[in-house]
Amino acid sequence: MTENQYDTIIIGSGPAGLTAAIYTSRAKLNTLVIGGYVSGGQLMITSEVENFPGFPDGVMGPELMMNMRKQAEKMGANILDMDVDKVDLSKDIKEIFVGDKIFTAPSIIIATGASAMWLGLDSEKKFMGRGVSGCATCDGAFFRDKTIAVVGGGDSALEEATFLTRFASKVYLIHRKSEFRASKVMQERVLSNPKISVLFNKRVNEIIGDKKVSSVKLSDTIDNSESTLELEGVFIAIGHRPNTDFLKGSINIDEKGYIIPKQNSDVKTDIEGVFVAGDVFDHRYRQAITAAGSGCKAAIEVEKYLEEKV
Repeated sequence: MTENQYDTIIIGSGPAGLTAAIYTSRAKLNTLVIGGYVSGGQLMITSEVENFPGFPDGVMGPELMMNMRKQAEKMGANILDMDVDKVDLSKDIKEIFVGDKIFTAPSIIIATGASAMWLGLDSEKKFMGRGVSGCATCDGAFFRDKTIAVVGGGDSALEEATFLTRFASKVYLIHRKSEFRASKVMQERVLSNPKISVLFNKRVNEIIGDKKVSSVKLSDTIDNSESTLELEGVFIAIGHRPNTDFLKGSINIDEKGYIIPKQNSDVKTDIEGVFVAGDVFDHRYRQAITAAGSGCKAAIEVEKYLEEKV
């Protein structure tokens, strides 16, 4: 076997990809993880993680990912911090193109995740993990009895606003249009919640603070008037984008870019030998623990698949 040939190649190095690598490597499969130039997934921009089992005092997102990486490498996984340019999944031996190299394997696990969509503000990046978040279920408990805002107008935004009322004393829902695009049920739930105040026709121009978020500057989308809203947290809920651009034309993907699993299967795809794990197909839960669980499932399916081919 040459250096570019493997038993399995895992594309992605978040909780799904690294969990899969731990399992495949422990099963003595020659494993390559192509983790991307920015490795570790969304947890690399998450501060404290309180809901990952085994850490009663919480754990920093980057620390959790570095520990997963060390564990995968200890088990024997090879990790390459580069981006995949394109793939050829049409043959029994799949080809993965990275720069001027081609890596091959009979089995592939796609675990490239999904990236939260952001407003694109410099101040948004500045306060990431210090009052700005893209995940209510991940970070909501940090904002107990605080005033916060959710930015967005779809089902995800309204769901996050409703969820956050469990913790926050006040939730502002900021939407740049005059009406929601969310379902009627979600709209009724939000509009009837006494903890939620809706600000229609408002755009966030800047997030303000010293060490942490203290307010946001808003502009009116109709008359351009400006205002300042004092708060302690901002949740961006304008959607997620699956990291599947390099796969278009190679695998079954839905209109939003998520990989579609094979019918009646958790992690198999319609292409024999190709499996999927994590947020690249899971647009519902989007949690580190569910991503890790699907990485485990994909790895076990790879083991079974390769055993049957022998």
